[in-house]
Amino acid sequence: MLDIAEELDRWVEQGRDFAVATVVATGGSAPRRPGAALAVDAGGTAIGSVSGGCVEGAVYELCRQALQDGECVLERFGYSDDDAFAVGLTCGGIIDILITPVRAGDRVRPVVAAGLRAAAAGRTAALARIVTGPADLVGRALLIHDGDHGDHGGPGDPHGGEPHAGDRYEGGFGSHPELDRTVAAEARAFLDAGRTGTLEIGEQGSRCGAPLTVLVESSVPPPRMIVFGAIDFAAALVRVGKFLGHHVTVCDARPVFATRARFPEADEIVVAWPHEYLERTRVDARTVLCVLTHDAKFDVPLLQRALRLPVAYVGAMGSRRTHLERNARLREVGVSELELARLRSPIGLDLGARTPEETALSIAAEIVADRRGGSGVSLTGAHTPIHHDTAPAPAGRIGSVA
Repeated sequence: MLDIAEELDRWVEQGRDFAVATVVATGGSAPRRPGAALAVDAGGTAIGSVSGGCVEGAVYELCRQALQDGECVLERFGYSDDDAFAVGLTCGGIIDILITPVRAGDRVRPVVAAGLRAAAAGRTAALARIVTGPADLVGRALLIHDGDHGDHGGPGDPHGGEPHAGDRYEGGFGSHPELDRTVAAEARAFLDAGRTGTLEIGEQGSRCGAPLTVLVESSVPPPRMIVFGAIDFAAALVRVGKFLGHHVTVCDARPVFATRARFPEADEIVVAWPHEYLERTRVDARTVLCVLTHDAKFDVPLLQRALRLPVAYVGAMGSRRTHLERNARLREVGVSELELARLRSPIGLDLGARTPEETALSIAAEIVADRRGGSGVSLTGAHTPIHHDTAPAPAGRIGSVA
């Protein structure tokens, strides 16, 4: 739902009633991930998508019905071999979709509204909603406002799934005193990783008792991409990084090259020695570092630091000869074999790339494959899944949120 927060926030400000359908879980070759949403207001206007078109019509009608009866519904959609025109996913996947009415006077509306407002403003927050469980709990929501992550860097260290002292909360489940605290702690772990997904928890806030399924949607700043080396390949990579939704920083020690005129689409341009900048900037588990300098005086101190940080990806440009020489220098300064194994070098997938744009595409493809668990091989003739990290959940009509 938070993926369409800006428009829904306007709907709330305008006083509109609406129902929102949110992807809760997926299986097989499902087109959208958990958190993707479609919303329908009382006048029939629709925004967003839950399937790329496969089941939008049926979900639209479910949203219209939810607006009338005020009930929250969990519905499963999958492929139908019997009727090619039946409602279902022709891609062969399965998606579970939660339809929630957000009407004036509904208990959930103030919490959802606060979550939409935070997401639309680019603030870090997590919205937790009970998807399955006792009827009096289903649809209730808890919003966790982050008191710690105010910038694009995100957290610099893990927090072990504990609530932060600076966190603020809105709403709650109101059934057991430990339930809110436990869900908040679990949601904090999702928030630190920038994840959206479900968790299973006991009704009393432990792993015991009647089980609840909770959907946690994270609103976090864009993941960082830091590009070291203000070269023509970097300009192309900046454009691709922005297209993929990254907050892109270009860093180079040479002020004549690190200019706004050369990198108009970058979010930040930093003139500094790369390793010194990396030591003082904030990174997190979603950050990608792309080292394009292929100059030992920059690369070695930079990679010595980068390979010891808890970031998502570290890649370095250079020929195979450059790679071998650079690895030898890194070993000399104490970089371990385990740390070296994290380095993607030569950077990018083998696409036969020649131009800066083609090279940027190969780098971006490797970053996506690394993040999603893809192999990088052609899908033609392959027997590997098209989509990864999918898991279905039970479905059915699950009660009222009014």
